[in-house]
Amino acid sequence: MNADRRTQAERSAATRQALITAGRRLFGELGYAEVSTVAITHAAGVSRGAMYHQFTDKRDLFEAVVEDVEHDLVGRISSAVSKSGFTDPIDNLVVGCLAWLDASTEPEVQRIALLDAPAVLGWDRWREIELRHTIGRLEASLSAAAKAGRIRTQPIRPLALVIVGALDEAALYIARFGRTPEEERNVRSVIEQLISGLATEA
Repeated sequence: MNADRRTQAERSAATRQALITAGRRLFGELGYAEVSTVAITHAAGVSRGAMYHQFTDKRDLFEAVVEDVEHDLVGRISSAVSKSGFTDPIDNLVVGCLAWLDASTEPEVQRIALLDAPAVLGWDRWREIELRHTIGRLEASLSAAAKAGRIRTQPIRPLALVIVGALDEAALYIARFGRTPEEERNVRSVIEQLISGLATEA
């Protein structure tokens, strides 16, 4: 019986992941308003009943997709910092913020995380999710930098939110005016200067 339960749990998890994967692709390509539950279930290869067994409605599925995107963003940021080999907290902050910027300029991430999420989930719920993922990762990095004496002691959350605002605007700027090499270099330079400007003397 335990084996049966595990099999059922595995099937349920596979169905849930298929819906999240399909929803993420469709929401990223078309936007939340243009995607129907029929399209999602068809793309996932499951019945509508199976979808409603996993999620109460399309909004509930979209929230799971936002969580999935945010989780991936944290993984990409952490991977970039780890691969950089830097030990200085300021260098790591620069690398992490630039990795976040790069990811945020991708159409799927931009559509889901920056444009649709606050409108569909509401600002408070959207921010709550970010605080558990990307903003939380940034706060931890800023706290580590402050503890190491590389930035002045100051309220971490307001600082993190100001940086996030700059990153979001930078990503939207690149999307609006085209990802030309010159524009990308200019925006990346601004972000590097913003983060480096937080540093105390080494």
